[in-house]
Amino acid sequence: MTEHGIHSILKAYWGYDRFRLQQEEIINSVLAGHDTVGLLPTGGGKSVTYQVAGLALGGLTLVISPLIALMEDQVNGLHRRGIRAAVVHSGLTSREIDIRLNNAVLGVYSFLYLSPERLTSHPFLEYLPKLNLRLIAVDEAHCLSQWGHDFRPLYRKIAILRTLLPDLTFLAVTATATSYVVRDIIKVLELRAPRVFSSSFARPGLQYAVLREREPKQRALFVLQKINGPAILYLRTRIGTELMAGALNEAGVSALAYNAGLTASERQKRQEAWMHGKVRVMVATNAFGMGIDKEDVRLIIHFGLPPSLEEYYQEAGRGGRDRKGALALLLYCDEDIATGRKQLEAERVMESEVLRFYQNLRDYCAYAERIPVTEETVFRIDDFVQRFSWEQDKVYRLLTLLQLNE
Repeated sequence: MTEHGIHSILKAYWGYDRFRLQQEEIINSVLAGHDTVGLLPTGGGKSVTYQVAGLALGGLTLVISPLIALMEDQVNGLHRRGIRAAVVHSGLTSREIDIRLNNAVLGVYSFLYLSPERLTSHPFLEYLPKLNLRLIAVDEAHCLSQWGHDFRPLYRKIAILRTLLPDLTFLAVTATATSYVVRDIIKVLELRAPRVFSSSFARPGLQYAVLREREPKQRALFVLQKINGPAILYLRTRIGTELMAGALNEAGVSALAYNAGLTASERQKRQEAWMHGKVRVMVATNAFGMGIDKEDVRLIIHFGLPPSLEEYYQEAGRGGRDRKGALALLLYCDEDIATGRKQLEAERVMESEVLRFYQNLRDYCAYAERIPVTEETVFRIDDFVQRFSWEQDKVYRLLTLLQLNE
């Protein structure tokens, strides 16, 4: 595919005359057969890189993505452009999954989106050898890494594709990745001499402000009254989102709460209401936002300190994607700083804990059930934490630590 060819694809399906940032370099790297890591700022068009590359390569592109809503949104966007695509996730019936995978084998789709938990499912592995795959794209690739703010152990199952499809090109894209995260992505995916492209993460028109504030709710309401347009307010607790949304509605500002305590269908309903402008403000925990592509958000307010600069950048970066300006405002108090310090202390892992955990793990595996054919040990976390008196979250952290240092 020539440079003229990828520009023709961009113009025909997206209506753009030229690529942004390092999109073109990333696409050309993939087309040349190089494993590639693309770091583009939030709103920088990460999906365009694998979508244009996939169309240029022909055949089927497999896209691994962490959220059902994100995948469905991208598939709908492709459909609107006249590009055939489908998504397979755990919310579908077995018949629906079989139909979509069979269509993929028949060449009906250019893109097949898959959630990471489906990678090792029997239906997918059965169909995998029959798929005309030309590219594997890993979206939100920071989820692969313990060092990324959205680390998800399930994402590490993607490595099975390198084993099963050793000659296929991989493209991993994300908006937030430190050097540690990039190294983790390369290691987990077993990328071969990857080319890494990183664009400036400066966001023209997005202004940042930090205020020490005793009355953050009143300050937020004041700012909402001064700045027009859609807004997102981030709080750290579920109850906090509900109370804040209620207070805004009472003050005459239309708002909805969004948190992991809601059902998936209710979260989807509220997200769509906000996306389509039926309500102005989304008051959310960090459960909201990954893959949200609303260009005209004018205000992002954080109540308290985010767990990391990465997470803050990702969330604040949802403002002003149309480059027409936005404000990212962080409101904090002394109590937030004290709480943050306590959380950091709680997340520390002591050397003595690592040693005890390793010994417990050896003891457990010595007597655990084994799979006859492979002789692999069956490890049940619920059983392990009960037998050796561990907290489940700490077990996950320690397992990840051992895996990273194997």
